[in-house]
Order: sequence, then structure tokens, then C-alpha cells
Amino acid sequence: MRVHVVSDVHGNSRDLAAAGAGADALICLGDLVLFLDYADHSRGIFPELFGVANADAVVELRTARRFEEARALGRRLWGELDRTGVSRESAIEGAVRRQYAELFAAFPNPTYATYGNVDIPRLWPEYAGPGTTVLDGQRVEIGGRVFGFVGGGLTTPMRTPYEISDEEYAAKIEAVGEVDVLCTHIPPDVPELCYDTVARRFERGSAALLHAIRTTRPRYSLFGHVHQPLVRRARIEGTECVNVGHFNATGTPYVLEW
Repeated sequence: MRVHVVSDVHGNSRDLAAAGAGADALICLGDLVLFLDYADHSRGIFPELFGVANADAVVELRTARRFEEARALGRRLWGELDRTGVSRESAIEGAVRRQYAELFAAFPNPTYATYGNVDIPRLWPEYAGPGTTVLDGQRVEIGGRVFGFVGGGLTTPMRTPYEISDEEYAAKIEAVGEVDVLCTHIPPDVPELCYDTVARRFERGSAALLHAIRTTRPRYSLFGHVHQPLVRRARIEGTECVNVGHFNATGTPYVLEW
């Protein structure tokens, strides 16, 4: 059995179309949408609406953890857009819909997917075809192994679209229970797995996920979210923890075989 795993696609539909080649199934751990590319500030919804110079400025502020200044810049830009008669919600949703139409069409059959923190779950049913199974706080058997899926991220100052409370996230982890492969968008709360070396900050990992790894001991914990982690893999209580969140940059899926 061969399964390819991707996360943090962020608009890379070209490579996504080939990501399932040679595999029995594709798994996607979310963040399909590209709002702002920290490596190339000309890509994404934000520069499309406000220009590259403003994208440069907001990335600089966020990287310096000057979140209130970044939010103030955002409020000014969105206010200017509102005065043109275009609301923030309609501008974002229109751009997301264009990306989703292209990205979901690139998924092979079968695909198993969960949400990332920048995704908009309510839109997925409109774009997920019959070959795509969306799971969140649920399990599925693939090739004789049980896979559990937990989507979304935890609350942060970034206020991305699908952030939930620690309690809600922990409930989904508990609902999944014991599995062979635990698939999440965010990593367990381990510093070296959560630190992004390019953004120069710690992303939020889940303590509930870390507890589940230590107590249920799945064979694998697969996740993304941190694009340039300090370490890409670590072993915890016999579980191989692997960051697969490099798809936007590399176009290469992680391969799981048994």
C-alpha cells in the first residue's frame, strides 16, 4: 500500500494535480488557500487586493511580532476597500472560491482531506467531489490501517479563519481515539517541531495532540502548518512524528508505504 501525504498546499494546484501519481490514495492536511506567501510576497489574496508593497509591510510587522501594527495596517487597507463598495467578506470569499475550484479539481480519487487554519470549512462541500472524503475529528480505514483526522488550528493573534479553542480541539482528538496514523494540520506542542526558522516564531502546537501521542502511541503522527520547522521529524514514545507541510514550496508529497 502506498499513500501520498501533503499539507500546506497554499495555491499550488499545478503540483497538486500530480501529487497522487503512483499512490493508492492521497491525504491532504489542509491549508489549501494562499492568502499571503511569506517567501514570495507577490502571491496570494492579500497582494492581489492591496499590492506587493503592502504585503511586504505586513509580513515585516508580523515577523517582528508587531501584531497590533499589522492589524492597524490591515484595518486601514480594508477600510479603503470598503469605501469602494466591496466588502472584506465578499472580496475574500470570491478569491477563496476561485482557488478552491482549481484546487479541488486537482485532487485524485481517492483523496482524504481535513481543514487547515486558513481554510473555510463551510465552502468545502460545494467543491469536494465524490472522490474526496472530508474528515475532522473522524477516522477512516485505508489499506487495513486506521487513520484519524483532526483539522484546524488553535487561537492565535493572527486570527485566521479556522482557529478553535484548546477545549474544542482536544475534544476532536479524543473523538478520534486510538489509530495507526494520526493526521492533523498542526503539530504536537514540541518546541522544535513548532518553531519556524524563516518566520522566526513559534507556531501553536497542541498539548492535547502531544498527550494523545504519548498515551495511544500511533505509528505515525503526520502534520503540517509549520513551513520551515527547526526539525522535520522526531520520535515520541515510539511514534514517528513527521512534518509534511512543505508542499507549496517543494511540490513533493510525503510517501507512506506498508
